Amino acid sequence: MTTCGHPASSNHKPMLRLSRSACVGLLLLLQGCAHTRQFTTRTNVPTVQAYPHLLAVYEPWFGHPQHISVGYSSQDPLQIRKQIDHAKELGISGFVVDWYGDREPFLDRSYALVQSIAAEKHFKVAMMYDESDGDGQAATDDALAAFDKFNETYLAPSAAGREAYLTYADRPVIFIFPKGGHTDWSQVRAQTNKWNPRPLLVYEFRSTPYADSLDGFYAWVNPGTKGWATDGSNWGEDYLRGFYQQMQSKYPDKIVVGAAWAGFDDNKASWGLNRHMSQRCGKTFSDTLNLAQENSLPDRPLPFVLVETWNDYEEGTAIEPGLAQCKADSEATSPGH
Repeated sequence: MTTCGHPASSNHKPMLRLSRSACVGLLLLLQGCAHTRQFTTRTNVPTVQAYPHLLAVYEPWFGHPQHISVGYSSQDPLQIRKQIDHAKELGISGFVVDWYGDREPFLDRSYALVQSIAAEKHFKVAMMYDESDGDGQAATDDALAAFDKFNETYLAPSAAGREAYLTYADRPVIFIFPKGGHTDWSQVRAQTNKWNPRPLLVYEFRSTPYADSLDGFYAWVNPGTKGWATDGSNWGEDYLRGFYQQMQSKYPDKIVVGAAWAGFDDNKASWGLNRHMSQRCGKTFSDTLNLAQENSLPDRPLPFVLVETWNDYEEGTAIEPGLAQCKADSEATSPGH
């Protein structure tokens, strides 16, 4: 189980040590006390400055006509403030926000709001760059232009909310979500090495010829080697175990970002493929979180654990409304529940 408040005894297996506020919030989430969007839990216990920090992937596209209606707009400042307060109650210290550069102006405006409000709320924010699915040099050119824009717009000392941006070892952390796989990340690395400070590039865990240009890898929702089960029973245990093992054996010098997810169901997504991962009454979330615990070691602690996701209602991964109790998983896939 996850430890709260006190480190494990020296003769016990090391455990993931979250801040006490994180433990209180996540235990409430797992026990169903956070089954609605109305949260009353508060804690005056200061956050322990220890790793790992809990982050959550944030989708900034709601209110855009190409996405489903969830009852709010990602460009409503009041809603963003409520979401950040809600996340902090669960011990989450930052949002990792999907961003496409100039390809998606709506998302860019949403990101700007989140970063600015995060600074007000003493909350962290990071960008997850969604790779272009263009072919050849086009994808690389898109990435180069997007990274330049992001650096100038959001990482400059005078940028609104710059102090909220997530750093590790005093370097900004940028997550990368690969799509087409055609970007030459060595070119992006060469360009970003000119920034001051140089960013840390953290890529989804998968085979890539550009591992030497990347600073780390994060795990992403995956059912494992058996694939998507009709009954949703494959929750990704073997994938996660393989991820942590390979990061230790193959990439001992890279940053390891753990992951926890509640489930998956893409039936509401226009791109859905009828993929389903059961929440198992909250057990999928607790099991994935516990695997992060097992693999955060004293000599190599995980700097971050990424909750996937805060609010992706189209793929059924949102924890914003709470987790399903022993009823249909669909109860937790609507933000109004």
